[in-house]
Formats: sequence, C-alpha cells, structure tokens
Amino acid sequence: MKTLIGGAIAAVMGVIGMAIWFGAFLQLLAGAIPGMLLLGGCLALYLGFDELKDTWQNENGVAPAEPGAEIDVDKFKKENEDLKAEIEALKAK
Repeated sequence: MKTLIGGAIAAVMGVIGMAIWFGAFLQLLAGAIPGMLLLGGCLALYLGFDELKDTWQNENGVAPAEPGAEIDVDKFKKENEDLKAEIEALKAK
C-alpha cells in the first residue's frame, strides 16, 4: 500500500514538474537523443563487424566451433592419462 501511495505521489509530482519545466525537459531530451543515437550506432557497427568477421571465417573454411561438433575424444583421453601418470609420479616423490 505504501508503494502505491508513493508511486501516485511521484507521478503527480512528475506531472507538475513537467508542466513547470517543460522547456528544460525538451532541452534535455534534445541533448540526450543524439547521444543515444551515437551509442546505438556504435553498438550496431560493432555487432555488424563481428558478424561480418564470422562470415569471412566461414568462407575461408575456418568455421567457429558449434555445439555438438566433432570432438577428438581419444586425444583428450590420452592427455588425461598422461596427466594422471604425471600426478602419480609427483606423489611418489
């Protein structure tokens, strides 16, 4: 209930503030919109360039690893066995 009353008071104060300082609000909005457009454009450029790099890699035959891709299990098993042997050798010292 306190939240509802606090929200109503804040909304009324916001309407009153907009009525009193409407010109300042528009000036703030006019200054904020170019900044938001600039940041949004930079983000879009970065994401587009990243997607373009992925496309170039796929065309060159260097595909990024996909979920469920073939994994050389024997290589990892051998490496695991080598590490276990090394640990046992270190424990024996």
